Amino acid sequence: MVKNMANLKTSISFGLVNIPIVINPVIKNNDTAFNQLHKKCKHRIKYLKYCPVCKVQVKQKDIVRGYEYQKDDYVIITDEEFERLKTEDEKTIEIIAFVKLSEIDPIYFEKSYVISIEKKMKAYTLFKEALKKSKKVALAKTIIGTKFYYVILRLGEERIIMTTLYFDEEIHLGNLEETSKITEKELDLALKLIDGLSAEFEPQKYIDEYQTKVKKALNEKIKGAEIKPVKSKKKKKITNLMEALEASLKA
Repeated sequence: MVKNMANLKTSISFGLVNIPIVINPVIKNNDTAFNQLHKKCKHRIKYLKYCPVCKVQVKQKDIVRGYEYQKDDYVIITDEEFERLKTEDEKTIEIIAFVKLSEIDPIYFEKSYVISIEKKMKAYTLFKEALKKSKKVALAKTIIGTKFYYVILRLGEERIIMTTLYFDEEIHLGNLEETSKITEKELDLALKLIDGLSAEFEPQKYIDEYQTKVKKALNEKIKGAEIKPVKSKKKKKITNLMEALEASLKA
């Protein structure tokens, strides 16, 4: 997991070219924030870091990172020691290949970050133009915090976007499901349904409907109103596949 990524200064290593950059998260959490309260007095719950051996509350500065190599035995490794494990190459974003974006299944995409520069730089402009002309993305490797990542650098909205990738061993799709026999007519109706629902992807049109309902309900409750159940759209249940496809097309 990438943490504390705001305004992270690093550099892109492109052959013998080094491009100083700044990385910032692309995603801003839009969820409504709730606090945990004591049901009796309605005051916020505090989480205390407590050592059961010393029977004391522990401050953040007194907490270290330990690896349990056997039951109740730990080896401590400090931030400074983690830094010693990094080579100079790993502290940068080292490009190792250029690939077609279509060759990377989106299932590998973890988190995205926008790359910027603090001042005009010819090497940065050249890199952007090279990505545009080649119609490829840069595959790179780096270490962020204490975690090693492969990332891709791609051009989007005239900005370079960096996306961290999951490792192949982290992807678990499970076993392939058995397929059922379908008829040509069923497939034809399904394709017609897809054609009827086809549209341009316009992300600004797709809002978080659930969060909108939550915020509306909170405003109503603040004013003293009761939160009422939201009515669901009634859908006719059709068990026959052909009938369901035909009814969907008519709708």
